[in-house]
Amino acid sequence: MSEEILVNVTPMETRVAVLDNGATQDIHIERAVNRGIVGNIYAGKVVRVLPGMQAAFVEIGVERTAFIHLSDIVPAGARGREPQDEAPERVSDHLREGQKVVVQVTREPLGSKGARLTTGLSVSTRYLVLMPQTDHIGVSQLIEEPGERQRLLALLDEALAAQQMADAGGYIIRTAAEGAGLQELCADLRYLRRLWAAVARRAEQATAPELLYEDLPLHLRTARDLARAGVEAIHVDSREAFEALAAFCESYMPEVSGLLEHYTGARPLFDLYGVEEDIQRALGRQVDLKSGGHLIIDQTEAMTTIDVNTGSFVGRSNQADTILKTNLEAATALARQLRMRNLGGIIIVDFIDMADAEHRRQVHRALEKAMAHDPARNQITGVSDLGLVEMTRKRTRESLERMLCETCPVCDGRGVQKTAETVCYEIFREIMRDAKAYENDALMVLAAQAVVDRLLDEESANLADLGEFVGKAISFRAEPRYSQEQFDIILL
Repeated sequence: MSEEILVNVTPMETRVAVLDNGATQDIHIERAVNRGIVGNIYAGKVVRVLPGMQAAFVEIGVERTAFIHLSDIVPAGARGREPQDEAPERVSDHLREGQKVVVQVTREPLGSKGARLTTGLSVSTRYLVLMPQTDHIGVSQLIEEPGERQRLLALLDEALAAQQMADAGGYIIRTAAEGAGLQELCADLRYLRRLWAAVARRAEQATAPELLYEDLPLHLRTARDLARAGVEAIHVDSREAFEALAAFCESYMPEVSGLLEHYTGARPLFDLYGVEEDIQRALGRQVDLKSGGHLIIDQTEAMTTIDVNTGSFVGRSNQADTILKTNLEAATALARQLRMRNLGGIIIVDFIDMADAEHRRQVHRALEKAMAHDPARNQITGVSDLGLVEMTRKRTRESLERMLCETCPVCDGRGVQKTAETVCYEIFREIMRDAKAYENDALMVLAAQAVVDRLLDEESANLADLGEFVGKAISFRAEPRYSQEQFDIILL
């Protein structure tokens, strides 16, 4: 795997693209006026407790009230406590209205939903995650070699003992720590100790709602979180951002410093690598496959559906092999699309029906292999007899479409609009209602040009019959600013 990271910085926004062998895999966008809040720690105020949902709403000082569920509440004094057989906990056992509570954002506000919160706080560095309220010590699941896992756990124990931090909380050793030494872990521990002490002091003095800790800006998080093994270069097109990254890496991750490159070319960085085109394609419904087939991707409030079609691909052998080849290519392509579009939640994939059970197993294995490279946690079911696959993918931030687009004011997000014929018949019905309700001699219909044209052409006979039936003169005026579905009837 050969990865490159592109960092495009302007005063308005920062964009980061992760490329694997030249193909865009991940896109991250952070705008100056609306920075992401995942990872931020707040002193919040409980504004409403919902016993029926075992949850509460918490005001943290952002636009929408945030949400916390009982399962995300770490009881006070829970560190080191042995599990006991007790009565089931209730949210009211921990939170009450008006209470100040220190919380951390685990999921961005999505659509009409507020941010998701937890009281299980954590702060991160390059190699470690500190969880001050637990005693748990663990290693990232992406480090699979048992010997390396044991080596890192032993190094962490040694580092904690050397700095007399044996009771300093729980830690997760991050994927980036693979191959790291004692000196690197000790440096991260010192930084985490200073950082958490500052956060704890602010939390004690804060009046809710108040921001206590803000995660790094996107270009610095790129070096901390994305510069993993296999990354060959980090291209930055801003001199200021490049210098900030260089200083950050020199202080906290010197091994990444050699990857930084300041891009000074005349052509925009994202244009040079084709990322701009990938972003535009990722906002469309259809994704073309090299074989001639295509995917249709629809994102709804409840789930995302992906339909696989053979399109123009007819194959060279039998139909079963043609379907198998299309489905295998689609499995790899949709895994990339999910990452690039940042689609999460429930995902239903409608593969082309396969009669052969072995073909279904091959497609399932191909999908699992493609999704194994996805940093977001995901789960995949088997391929059903109908060719459907159910998946879940962890969602922590808005999808690319929701971030860059808004609901169409013409169709109100439906993606379709009423035909001119349908609107004409609605106008006829409205004229009938008005004729019965009002004693006027004439009326005027204001509508879009396409609707007026149809009324005066294809519907002219029906219109004449209607005018005779209601006994009123009917005139029309085309309004250029009206959408096709919009009309008004003025009584004269």
